[in-house]
Amino acid sequence: MHKVATEKLTPKQRLQKVRADIAQAEARYQRNAQSVRLVGVGKVHSTDAIRAIVEAGLKDIGESYVQEALVKQRDLHDLPITWHFIGHIQSNKTRDIAANFDWVQSVDRVKIAQRLSQYRPAHLNDLNICLQLNLQREASKGGFTEMEIEQAAVNISRLPNLRLRGLMAIPQSTLDFTEQRRTFAQIRAVYKELRLTNPTMDTLSMGMSDDMEAAIAEGATMVRIGTALFGPRQTTSKVAQ
Repeated sequence: MHKVATEKLTPKQRLQKVRADIAQAEARYQRNAQSVRLVGVGKVHSTDAIRAIVEAGLKDIGESYVQEALVKQRDLHDLPITWHFIGHIQSNKTRDIAANFDWVQSVDRVKIAQRLSQYRPAHLNDLNICLQLNLQREASKGGFTEMEIEQAAVNISRLPNLRLRGLMAIPQSTLDFTEQRRTFAQIRAVYKELRLTNPTMDTLSMGMSDDMEAAIAEGATMVRIGTALFGPRQTTSKVAQ
């Protein structure tokens, strides 16, 4: 859905295009209109690029590197942004994450949830969290296996200062649409099973620029889009975590 070059589009045009693609997929797969929430993945993109897309109308921004995110949050404090942490969580970063984000989508260990609960400031609302599912058991990715996640949800749902909202998943990359749907359908099945005993769960975060349509077809309620909104990542500079 995002094969049209976006380099020459303005931030507003890019956002309009992605939203149009989401609306088209919602209609095609008989989803309710505006049932899919868009999170812009800002990692390794400049503060100015994020400001432009937020001023164009996007409210949700996802970041993967804590130190990079803290600088952006400071520089963009005047904007009404909902901040999502979507990267791998190091234990020594949990205090900063708990204090500076509205959502944490990549909780992959009970220990991490416990630390987020401990460090969430009392004056803030409960921290919205998603459990990361590693359905295909990829060694390069964090996340609970399908066998682990039910007990993890039980343990984490009991922690104070957190609100268990759902699942997040990053499947193996493939451009085969049928294979994309098959994997997303498996993730959705795990989500539906967990919802039976976790009534606060209402979020299925899956789908990125290259597989968003398949994710929406299989029930995603949140998609995380970077390239289609911001263009190719700026990989020439290292970003401190």
